[in-house]
Amino acid sequence: MDLRLLTLFLAASLLAGCGSEDFSDLDAFMEEKRSRPGGIIAPIPTFQAYDPFAYSAMALRSPFDRPVEVRDVTQLKAISAVKPDESRPKEFLEQFTFDSLAMVGTLERGGTQWALVRDPEGGVHRVTLGNYLGRNHGKVVELAETYVSVVEIVSDGTEDGWVERPRTIELSGI
Repeated sequence: MDLRLLTLFLAASLLAGCGSEDFSDLDAFMEEKRSRPGGIIAPIPTFQAYDPFAYSAMALRSPFDRPVEVRDVTQLKAISAVKPDESRPKEFLEQFTFDSLAMVGTLERGGTQWALVRDPEGGVHRVTLGNYLGRNHGKVVELAETYVSVVEIVSDGTEDGWVERPRTIELSGI
């Protein structure tokens, strides 16, 4: 009980020291600061006009895309009349965009080589030569242990014009 009383007394005496009404030192400091002349504000910096840049490489291949391989170009030149077959039934993997598909492995069964492709929903599907995937009539033309080569048929911008575009899905994790 004595310790509490002593602590209470010390706290009261410390607070009593802060209760003074004498702010003369603070008033003197503020008066000195007010008596000084005001500073000069620097003018706003001048604005330099923007020079527009005309980007002329819009029609070129993106530097982030893979270069077209030579074997894909030779396959493209061998085919002359290109047109998608709209009458054939669509396969399951044709509902997904090409970039959303990922190769996760290979499988060989009964002498047939299969690539295992994962869709964006997490399902894994077998594809082999001749199967279709992606939204642009992509047909599997080559299978390897680390990639699947696909040739898509895309519009060339004209009314009935179509061109083939080679694409590759590489094995995930390489």
